[in-house]
Amino acid sequence: MFNEVYDVIVVGAGHAGGEAAAAAANMGAKTLLVTMNLQNIAQMSCNPAMGGIAKGQIVREIDALGGYSGIVSDTSAIQFKMLNKSKGPAMWSPRVQSDRMRFAEDWRLLLEQTDNLDFYQDMVSGLLIENHKAVGVKTSLGIEIKAKSVVLTNGTFLNGLIHIGVKNFGGGRAGERAATGITEQLVSLGFESGRMKTGTPPRVDGRSLDYSKMVEQPGDEKPEKFSYLDVTKPLEKQRSCYMSYTSEVVHDLLREGFDRSPMFNGRIKSLGPRYCPSIEDKINRFADKDRHQLFVEPEGWNTCEVYVNGFSTSLPEDIQFKALRSVVGFENVKFFRPGYAIEYDYFPPTQLRHTLETKLVEGLYFAGQINGTTGYEEAASQGMMAGINAVLKIREKDPFILKRDEAYIGVLVDDLITKGTEEPYRMFTSRAEYRTLLRQDNADLRLTPKSFDIGLASEKRLKRMEEKHGAAKRFVKFFEETSVKPEEANPVLGSKNSALVKQSDKMFKIFSRPNITIEDVRKFDAVARYIQENDLDSEVIEQTEIQVKYSGYIAKEKNNADKLTRLEYVKIPENFDYSQIKSMSFEAREKLKKIQPTTVSQASRISGVSPNDVSVLLVYMGR
Repeated sequence: MFNEVYDVIVVGAGHAGGEAAAAAANMGAKTLLVTMNLQNIAQMSCNPAMGGIAKGQIVREIDALGGYSGIVSDTSAIQFKMLNKSKGPAMWSPRVQSDRMRFAEDWRLLLEQTDNLDFYQDMVSGLLIENHKAVGVKTSLGIEIKAKSVVLTNGTFLNGLIHIGVKNFGGGRAGERAATGITEQLVSLGFESGRMKTGTPPRVDGRSLDYSKMVEQPGDEKPEKFSYLDVTKPLEKQRSCYMSYTSEVVHDLLREGFDRSPMFNGRIKSLGPRYCPSIEDKINRFADKDRHQLFVEPEGWNTCEVYVNGFSTSLPEDIQFKALRSVVGFENVKFFRPGYAIEYDYFPPTQLRHTLETKLVEGLYFAGQINGTTGYEEAASQGMMAGINAVLKIREKDPFILKRDEAYIGVLVDDLITKGTEEPYRMFTSRAEYRTLLRQDNADLRLTPKSFDIGLASEKRLKRMEEKHGAAKRFVKFFEETSVKPEEANPVLGSKNSALVKQSDKMFKIFSRPNITIEDVRKFDAVARYIQENDLDSEVIEQTEIQVKYSGYIAKEKNNADKLTRLEYVKIPENFDYSQIKSMSFEAREKLKKIQPTTVSQASRISGVSPNDVSVLLVYMGR
């Protein structure tokens, strides 16, 4: 049945699997995507949304590299918001509310239109390993499929166990069976595994809600989009979300079920996501708060199904129902399905290289929740990196590794393999020390040329990026070289309570003032004329404004990054013997031996390795 040897087999077709398969196939590798149910490709298992704080930056990075997440997020969006717009551009984060069914459909159609990509529906029950090298997979039907590399993106399916109150049953997602066999094989090969937990809230019938009692949450007046390509357009109409609150009455009703909660009666022993806790966890940990926000999110353009964001729970269904009916606007709520928690296997990511290849088995890559992350965006970015590196390894090319000052994806991967994680990892802007450089507006400038060089990003994408970069550069130069007279500048400056000018001054200097925006300087005739004559779009105008107003901050951060990353180029030999460095602390020797960092910079970020240990290592290496 499968006589050919694939270049890459991707196991699992969630967000990580979709991006892994797309990246490998678009680089020209013969790729097979194997999943238990082809009807559920790119299923949004939890909230119907993409992006958000730091996550939006990741989606734009995926798009800049040539992935599909940004395109699908645009084509299936029902609402767009740019979060943190009141803060500096390093904090701006795009987010869309998605049509759940259209999202999965658009993903599948894009994958089906991708050359070099085959599909097969079956459960992968084991790996084919020869001489510590992955050479294929074995399915539950006993079929062996050969490959030069394998990418595992199993999500929550590895020995998944679903909890609702005192009931539990095997499953990787509601209505879908768990995947078995892979964990046991990997452990027998020497891998360390663990268990994690995540949860999801009830889905309810929107026709049973009273939205007039809730606070409306509309999208942006001028919505933007994720993809840098012109194949998608900003939304012209949007659906609103709504907000309500829990209360002390709701909390008391929830507490009635604590004795039957798997979180509190010991049935669930694994850790859940710290920054997305269940409602029972919130009222237990934050007992001083008398209410919590609930975001009422429509699941699509036409469906009446609604996602109750903030009410994730594994309490018994009768308790869920009774408590939710006490929330304002939910007095007559009808359930589509109750919330539940799910426990699943993961593998501590310190067992991986920066390429996401495992250290123990050559040609085997892990991406997504198998690495202990949470979120569609984190998973998708790992899938893309694993798919890229699997192809590059087959072709004996240099690996594709993004540094911490180059991408949020670089921060994510480095955090995982250097520090590991004992709870589901979620990306935040605060995790990136160079976030002024890693803005959502410039992901294409940072990453598209790199992706084009490895054969992933298209020439069309590169050309569009270069046109945008050139147009913004020329517009900045225009501000540097063009002067404005006091009689034209002062009415604008006066309206913004900014100091008036007594003589002509360069527009760059005036535009650089903190309270002066692009809308202000567009009132200058020369600026309005330049924009019109050069037909500048919103992306170029935004990029120019950021370059003018934040040039000093950007240059300073770039300088700091250049200084601190010099240690990235100090390589540590493979299988380096740290036990011989007696002047290094015992903890540092143990951690370094376990993680086997590839550079001194990576070694310095490992928990338990002090600056003194790094100095000793440098001296020992003759640096």
